[in-house]
Amino acid sequence: MANTLKLEIVTPDATVYSEDVEMVTLEGVEGEMGIYPQHVRLMTQLMPGEMVAQKGGHDDFLAVGEGLVEITNDRVAILTDMAVRAENIDEAKAEEARQRAAARLQEQLSSQDLASVNASLARSLAQLSVKRRHRRP
Repeated sequence: MANTLKLEIVTPDATVYSEDVEMVTLEGVEGEMGIYPQHVRLMTQLMPGEMVAQKGGHDDFLAVGEGLVEITNDRVAILTDMAVRAENIDEAKAEEARQRAAARLQEQLSSQDLASVNASLARSLAQLSVKRRHRRP
């Protein structure tokens, strides 16, 4: 029985992560889930927030946006609108994006614009949360 699974995270811009890991923790539509090798086959919706990939005795922390997750016994494939490693998050830019989105929510918006602004707000909040939790001293 294999003790790793392949984690692949793809955004519209690039493949952000493609490595063998021991465990993945992510926020699905029904709550937080931990995925180990030999997991039951599953497809679910990825919710914006923090994702953790455990590999070689350390954790990689990523901020992720909305997306889809396909899980098999040896692979986790994620298609998402955003995935950024904690160390690559620019906190100032994420805060600016949060402020812009919050200001736009005060305007009269069409339902399509409202959905876009809410998605932008969720992505910026995910980045800020991950960055602030995993700041290096």
